[in-house]
Amino acid sequence: MATMVSPSLLAADFAHLSKDIDMINRSEADWLHMDIMDGVFVPNISFGFPVLEAVAGICRKPLDVHFMTIHPEDYIARTARLGAMMMNIHYEACTHLHRTIHEIHKAGMKAGVTLNPSTPVGMLEDIIGDVDMVLLMSVNPGFGGQKFIENTIQKTQRLRRLIAESGSHALIEVDGGVQAETAPRLVEAGVDILVSGSYVFKAEDPIATIRSLKAL
Repeated sequence: MATMVSPSLLAADFAHLSKDIDMINRSEADWLHMDIMDGVFVPNISFGFPVLEAVAGICRKPLDVHFMTIHPEDYIARTARLGAMMMNIHYEACTHLHRTIHEIHKAGMKAGVTLNPSTPVGMLEDIIGDVDMVLLMSVNPGFGGQKFIENTIQKTQRLRRLIAESGSHALIEVDGGVQAETAPRLVEAGVDILVSGSYVFKAEDPIATIRSLKAL
């Protein structure tokens, strides 16, 4: 499968958001990644449903919505009404993960599970067959522009083995510090989808940058 790219809205210019969404629409990006932060699960607040709804109204790419919140299950119905393709929840924030994954599916969305840098991939052993995607955080969640955590390469390889051994069809996504140096190594390790924020939106030519990531 060719490498997929999901640019992260967190790095967009919020004073000119429609311009950046237009760029995403014209680009070869596969999805649009949207980080919802509540200031409780992570030490930052990003944006909520008013922004999500505005973006959903003009974005022609599937929405890859990542909840960095406590009680993500409370937002399933509302996220589905947006027309989101993927609802991604944190393993660390969800007490009843199996139930929540199935509620996401029941609402008509794909279900993703995110692991923080310190959470081992083995924690997904009993759920890997039920998820559509696993997102590995390659920085500590909460802020953009952080330095890539090197252990993510080995962690991706371990996750790829778990997926193969279990017969799961889950995709692997990585978010954090994805740029020219780290992206090829991640793809070689087995990543399917690259989430990139600053590297894309702050580039001189974002459309060309997205194309270069997809070519890996």
